Amino acid sequence: MPFALITGASRGIGRALALGLAQRGYDLLLVARSADQLRALAQEVELRYARQAQVLALDLTQPDAAATVATWAAHQAPAGLGVLVNNAGYGLWGRFEQLNLEEQLNMLQLNLTLPVQLTYALLPLLRRAARGYILNVASTAAYQAVPSLTVYAASKAFVLSFSRGLRYELKGSTVSVTCLSPGATTTDFGNRAGMGTELQAVANKVSMTAAQVATVGLKALFAGRAEFIPGVLNKVSAGLTSVVPKPIVEKIAAGIYEKYL
Repeated sequence: MPFALITGASRGIGRALALGLAQRGYDLLLVARSADQLRALAQEVELRYARQAQVLALDLTQPDAAATVATWAAHQAPAGLGVLVNNAGYGLWGRFEQLNLEEQLNMLQLNLTLPVQLTYALLPLLRRAARGYILNVASTAAYQAVPSLTVYAASKAFVLSFSRGLRYELKGSTVSVTCLSPGATTTDFGNRAGMGTELQAVANKVSMTAAQVATVGLKALFAGRAEFIPGVLNKVSAGLTSVVPKPIVEKIAAGIYEKYL
């Protein structure tokens, strides 16, 4: 079985996806910043599923991170890469002009530049496998502008558009592309984004677990879906953005997030 490479694998959805892929028989290449968490995950994978798990502790916001990951992956899996999961990313909550610009650019590097660089570098490895899969993790925020999550939502809209365009270009090849767009999920996203406890409490009322998202996300990936939104409520809300006028959608989104600023 070829390897699966997962970025942002140390926690949350990335960790759940890694465990799900190991359960399906994949050996793993785990990439994230936290060496201790990666090693603990690798040990769990080997004990629970008897699969190999190699780890690379790396700050993926660095400009040369994609090249480092690609070189490492080619060394670990010279016969080919079965799955690439572009999961690493985070959000920042607040008004655009009040958030630190450098931190917002850092977020863009991780959320959209890294997946492009990594996909470009690893496509040759994916083509070596009998069947290759790319899973890009976006968000329901990709389907509309979200005031106070303005740059984050825009970055995820890019991921969704990039995924669909690349999928079409690879049509008829051995490589399939799927975009997974979760809604609220019980991860560390809110803390990292700087959301207050009140807003996080609201989100927790409709949150899915990371394991739930990973389970349905992997089903969609191996079914060859173009994009997948976990959860009925998330599907409905994202679907409404295509029929409700944009100013109304933006006003609703602002009403959810801005009142807690």
